[in-house]
Amino acid sequence: MAETTASGYIQHHLQNLTFGQLPDGGWGFAHTVAEAKSMGFWAFHVDTLGWSLFVGLIFILVFRMAAKKATSGQPGALQNFVEVLIEFVDGSVKDSFHGRSAVIAPLALTIFVWVFLMNAIDLVPVDWIPQLAMLITGDPHIPFRAVPTTDPNATMGMALSVFALIIFYSIKVKGIGGFIGELTLHPFGSKNIFIQALLIPVNFLLEFVTLIAKPISLALRLFGNMYAGELVFILIAVMFGSGLLWLSGLGVVLQWAWAVFHILIITLQAFIFMMLTIVYLSMAHEDNH
Repeated sequence: MAETTASGYIQHHLQNLTFGQLPDGGWGFAHTVAEAKSMGFWAFHVDTLGWSLFVGLIFILVFRMAAKKATSGQPGALQNFVEVLIEFVDGSVKDSFHGRSAVIAPLALTIFVWVFLMNAIDLVPVDWIPQLAMLITGDPHIPFRAVPTTDPNATMGMALSVFALIIFYSIKVKGIGGFIGELTLHPFGSKNIFIQALLIPVNFLLEFVTLIAKPISLALRLFGNMYAGELVFILIAVMFGSGLLWLSGLGVVLQWAWAVFHILIITLQAFIFMMLTIVYLSMAHEDNH
């Protein structure tokens, strides 16, 4: 272990590689949690951004390769895999999305594959990527987290992008008046104009909370599940460094068992994020007048 204590080891593995302005006014990487916090808003989690872009590029290249090699004859294994994945996502969109938009299916496919690939990094042993970062930089204490979805900044960023689409399509389909009316005239209504006016603040409070809860639920559900999974892997890794043979042996069993179970988790969380996005955008396309 790079750290001398179990708590130090855990803290090190849960810290992002943060780049920002240091207390002396210069710019560089934070080596402690305190330094990272002092950088404020304009700090960048380099590991989160780097791995997100890397797996996103893999997604683009693999699907581009499949598209270029696509044939109407006997398809290869890659084409079969991509076609099955596209049919699965397309079926999910048709079942849950009741509007008309050429964007939703490609968006759903991108979300599912991208989130799945980011989640799948969690299956790499927890020490391999941080140790590689230490080897490349020559810094034995540099923090480096490889799973972007264990960073709430990444999950909230994706959720806010979906939220922006929800607002955009809500206004596009219903108009500004319809969108404002949806927030202020429901769920309580009255034919009496004065009573309706009194109900507007109550309706707005209820509907606004419902609206804001969508991106928050998207972000925190994905982050919470992936963070918990990462933490379990780290705790199992601590068992290997205990110096006790029986505890290390138990760690091997738990490592494999949790990895197998975690395959289900990373797939399920990608699917849930995709489905909630489809459902929320479907609601945005509904014009209830």
